[in-house]
Amino acid sequence: MSTRTGALSLDRWILQKLHEATGRPPIRLRAASGAEVSPADAPPLGEIRIADRTTLARLILDPEIAFGDAYTAGRIEVQGDLVSMLEALSMVMPPIERQNGWAQFVSRWMGWAQADTITGARRNIHRHYDLGNDFYRLWLDPQMSYSCAYFRSPDATLDEAQEAKMEHICRKLRLRPGERVADIGSGWGTLALYMASRYGVHVRGFNISRQQIAAARQRAGEMGLSGRVEFIESDYRDISGPFDAFVSVGMLEHVGRRYLADMGRVIRRIVDKSGRGLLHFIGRNHRQPMSPWIRKRIFPGTYLPTVREVLASLEPGDFSILDVENLRPHYARTLEHWLDRFERSAGLVAREFGEEFVRTWRLYLASAIAGFRTGNLQLFQVLFASAGWRDHPWTRAHLYEPELHAELPARESQLH
Repeated sequence: MSTRTGALSLDRWILQKLHEATGRPPIRLRAASGAEVSPADAPPLGEIRIADRTTLARLILDPEIAFGDAYTAGRIEVQGDLVSMLEALSMVMPPIERQNGWAQFVSRWMGWAQADTITGARRNIHRHYDLGNDFYRLWLDPQMSYSCAYFRSPDATLDEAQEAKMEHICRKLRLRPGERVADIGSGWGTLALYMASRYGVHVRGFNISRQQIAAARQRAGEMGLSGRVEFIESDYRDISGPFDAFVSVGMLEHVGRRYLADMGRVIRRIVDKSGRGLLHFIGRNHRQPMSPWIRKRIFPGTYLPTVREVLASLEPGDFSILDVENLRPHYARTLEHWLDRFERSAGLVAREFGEEFVRTWRLYLASAIAGFRTGNLQLFQVLFASAGWRDHPWTRAHLYEPELHAELPARESQLH
């Protein structure tokens, strides 16, 4: 047997093992030697080209992290539509708990190393949200909403859908002028400023990203809302109340599984006896770790809870669960907009951060689209209230009418 023939045979064997380990996706795998493995029962959606045998070996050992790192380094090339191929992988890829022992060990070690203690949470948040406000301005909407939008119609623009999301949340909370609202994980202040300007409430936004806090305070001053909205650099565990309403959008994912009970205790401590709250978060249908590559490169310390886990954290407070809504297709559409905007700004991003950074974020956004399309990821809104809350409407009609209910405060009076 010639050296080349031996190399082809070895690479083909490794590719076959890799194809089996990843659930036999409908994708052709090709090694640098020319060896390839194709799906047996369907035309391939595309092709993954692997540059060297070292990368092949790493893929066998830890498919998720090795694929992500090799893709961003250019040692893996994807021929075909990236999102469609990631969808196909998402449908058949075994979860971490069914992968090999090394992949499971790395996932567990990462959970320990990135634990969301008070110190760890600040470090984890800094790595993602303090990349620079200018970076996020390139591909988010002008209001800087970095969470799932709400598309009242499939052809709505991202800007329209992000405003609709904030309105949807405010209507669910039945906000009244003069009420005190806690916005936990307030981002760049978009929702807090919307609630204050449109509903006349007083908002305290809590966040541990210094760059986001600075931008939010600046925006409040420019809008003349500094007297009605206060942005505080504080871990959620240090917050004191009371508040009439509580809202958290896109922050629960950063609490960590072992600290969900802490969040529940904070909510019990700060929500008034006649108050209510809303949690808007990416979740799962059943408990499982977050992708180790995402935790390594994008969102350290992230855990996506199930509805059951979230409700369990609220039970000791005797909160009534008023509404649970799943906006999964809305997040897929939101991410499609983000990826399109990101690609149009890729040149600017590359000049600032480098090509590997561009490929890292391209893979992150594309894999998130695939996750929501296939149902591996969910987007839940959970509305809850204290025992003393007496304003829950008979129907959901107030959420969908073009104008607010008569008993809700008129916007015009709040804007002056």
